[in-house]
Amino acid sequence: MSSERRYLLERVDDVAVVQLYADGFASLSLREKTLAWHLYLAALAGRDIYYDQRHALGLDMRAVLEAIVTHPNGVDPKVLHEVRRYTKLFWINSGPYNNITARKFVLRLTRHELFDAAQAAARNGATLGRRPSESVERLIDRLAPMFLDASVDPTVTSKTPGLGRDILTASSNNLYSGVTATQLETFTERYGLNSRLTADNGRLVEEVYRTGGRYDQEIRRIIGHLRAAIPFATPSMSEALRALIQFYETGEDADRIAYDIAWVRDQESPVDTINGFVEVYMDPRGVKGAWEGIVSYVNETKTRDIQALAANAQWFEDRMPWDPRFRKPDVAGVTARAIEVIVETGDSGPLTAVGINLPNDQAIREKYGSKSVSLANVSDAYERSTPEAMRVEFSWSGEEADRAKKWGGFAQELTTAMHEVIGHGSGRMAPGVTEPPHRLLGEQYSSVEEARADLVALYFLPDAKLVELGIVPGDHHHEIVATEYEYYVRNALVQLRRVREGTHIEEDHMRNRQMIVNWLLAHTSAVEVRRRDGHTYYVMVNATAFREGVGRLLAEVQRIKGEGDAAAARDLFETYGVHFDPALRDEIVVRVDRLQLPSYTGFVMPRLETRRDDAGAIVDVEISYPCDLETQMLEYSAFARRDDVLEPPSAAR
Repeated sequence: MSSERRYLLERVDDVAVVQLYADGFASLSLREKTLAWHLYLAALAGRDIYYDQRHALGLDMRAVLEAIVTHPNGVDPKVLHEVRRYTKLFWINSGPYNNITARKFVLRLTRHELFDAAQAAARNGATLGRRPSESVERLIDRLAPMFLDASVDPTVTSKTPGLGRDILTASSNNLYSGVTATQLETFTERYGLNSRLTADNGRLVEEVYRTGGRYDQEIRRIIGHLRAAIPFATPSMSEALRALIQFYETGEDADRIAYDIAWVRDQESPVDTINGFVEVYMDPRGVKGAWEGIVSYVNETKTRDIQALAANAQWFEDRMPWDPRFRKPDVAGVTARAIEVIVETGDSGPLTAVGINLPNDQAIREKYGSKSVSLANVSDAYERSTPEAMRVEFSWSGEEADRAKKWGGFAQELTTAMHEVIGHGSGRMAPGVTEPPHRLLGEQYSSVEEARADLVALYFLPDAKLVELGIVPGDHHHEIVATEYEYYVRNALVQLRRVREGTHIEEDHMRNRQMIVNWLLAHTSAVEVRRRDGHTYYVMVNATAFREGVGRLLAEVQRIKGEGDAAAARDLFETYGVHFDPALRDEIVVRVDRLQLPSYTGFVMPRLETRRDDAGAIVDVEISYPCDLETQMLEYSAFARRDDVLEPPSAAR
């Protein structure tokens, strides 16, 4: 079956669009499928929140684009082609900013061409999302700078804006309005994670994300679907869903903590969800959560392979190469699962991670543990859609390329599991440090934490314990280690293709990888920079030196986090992780473009649909695969207006 499937659906500029499959869904019980259905709707119900968080005009822009795409009669064909190109990038990135580089991309039209297209759509019956009494001309005047001018609100998140510039005013996201970082020095937030902060006549106001507050309409719809899910959930999941609803209703941090604890304790349900304001990467301060929705179920076969990591978390903790004061004496509640994603929206889709470890609250991690998941079907889709040339072009030798082909998928999936389970789940703050690390480290926190988790995985990958646990085949262990180390150093080079403008990196995962490899280049004999035929290669030449260097760096990164040493974090990443040679980047871009290699990947999600009996009761939930980005995105947007849009006509209520 897999050989007949379509994975790579299309290319949009330098983005690959790939279909995600979830083969195990059909094997779930009707109760589990019905639970997944209601959680699926809850994940779709909050999607517009993230668009608004990305930019204040994000939803208005999307309305115009979708109006033109769905009402194209009379639009110049060349203009329509460009609108479709831009709209697909807009959907993939949930707004007008590249999710990897944080930079704005623009519509390659004139203001007149955009106006004519919008006017034609209006004549065809499109509403365009206009404000009351707003003409098409005024609408386009209002939005044209965001569509057409790269210098207007150029960066969604700017953690390194330059000397004398403010990280909040230099960032164009909608988490703050009229607020500077200086103002926050004397302000205590009550709702740090789940509010938009605005300045009202010099007074700072928190617009809380909750019922009756900001995003009231979307949150009420989410809650409705969560309530519908509860009768089909396990007892522990029901408790977690009720706690989530309580948090959505009050917005209070105590209720968020209660939900996080209940969610971590739910280890029974084969179906799970993440729904809410979670990751803080978009906030230059690393405080405010971006909304996301994920629904998944457990892949039992692959889960057995990684549960051994969680079961032995204390063994790894006791052997961490950092100061013993940062080791947990009693590791609690670490769970590991391989999951198959049904849907990801908001901050988690169409662009998705391959692994997750939550909650982010350090105090909860230390006392109650965490959940670590590897997104098995996402990893599989990435591997199946990766062009062979990606492995060959940047490998120094044929042997390296062969290893990457044979072991690359296995090595990367294992490293991701270790990153999440024994990486993020490890360590503690220094005795006496009570402030959470994200507040102590500020804009450096996310990069520090991602580096720490990567380093843990890289450090333990060669350990014989993995063979003892049956996770790695002993006969091929050294080959697997070499494959991953080679991939890691290559990736620091290849990832520069994503940053096609400027000379510095904003995205935290990219900063982390760049920092680690550049530090190893500067302080060990593990990696060499070689040139051949005018091409640059990063070559891993000494796996023993690589691991030893990783251990030394990991000890320092953990110290930085454990002590909240913001100055050391800033120095480490400014020296090794943020800046790069644009000439090297330009070389990489030429090489990948010659081979038509993508810079990043957006996913089309599986689609769920119910079958109902004459009384309206669900008798089955069926899964299908649209294999079409435009169809899915338009359906999701329509769902924001009508709850029944995902139901077949006979089942619509």
